[in-house]
Amino acid sequence: MNVARILVLVIALAAGGAAAYLAMNLINREPETITVIAAAEPVVPIATEEVLVARESIALGTTLERDHFRWQEWPAETVGRGYITRTDQPDAISEFSSTVARSSFLAGEPITPEKLARTDGGLLSALLPAGFRAVATSISAETSAGGFILPNDRVDILMTRNLERGTVTEVILNNVRVLAIDQQIRDQDGEQVVVGNTATLELTAQQTEILAVAQRLANRDDGRLTLALRSLEDADEVLPEGQGDAVHLIEGENTPGGGMTVIRNGVVTQVSPGQ
Repeated sequence: MNVARILVLVIALAAGGAAAYLAMNLINREPETITVIAAAEPVVPIATEEVLVARESIALGTTLERDHFRWQEWPAETVGRGYITRTDQPDAISEFSSTVARSSFLAGEPITPEKLARTDGGLLSALLPAGFRAVATSISAETSAGGFILPNDRVDILMTRNLERGTVTEVILNNVRVLAIDQQIRDQDGEQVVVGNTATLELTAQQTEILAVAQRLANRDDGRLTLALRSLEDADEVLPEGQGDAVHLIEGENTPGGGMTVIRNGVVTQVSPGQ
């Protein structure tokens, strides 16, 4: 056979084998996975303000120092109207040092000027809101819910008198805040404390008059004043001044309408004037 023909045949066979091999690889190859990476959207930073907050929990009546405060980043859109910001008051920590907390604060709670007071005129006067008076009244375990009433609790005040017609009891003041028990203006962190002898109450001018008259009547008629502890559920109840209070005591009457409530042998009777 001609050598040239043999060479051409060999080349043709080699090319055919190569083509068959490539075809088999293409058929058996798994499809390639193409990963498309989307461009990340730009992150828009949240505008913040540095707000003055309590570094730790603060109790009512605490004299504040620099270590009680710290600055904390706060979303600008949620900064309340009364919050203290570093932009507006950069020296606030120094400015509010030596003030007194008129209310308790939780750790991280924003500080507001309305809850702070200067002590130039005395600690108790700093805790009193404008228009209120601090008035003391004697108490005992029997007249103060067994001694469980603590500063900042809310109470109703009842007056009991022993009259010829029987025992008279009425609520003379409603929802009054207790400022202090003896000279203690806050509880002792859950520790057992001695029952106080005096409760200092936060009263309006009119309530002060009512309590003064009630104390005289109770002493005259061998009676007493009792503090009734209110539930936390209704401690925030707000009544207009004079509503629910025994205003008749300072208007020259013993009870509303001139009558009285008589309790005899457990039976309550309303006695009208002249009976």
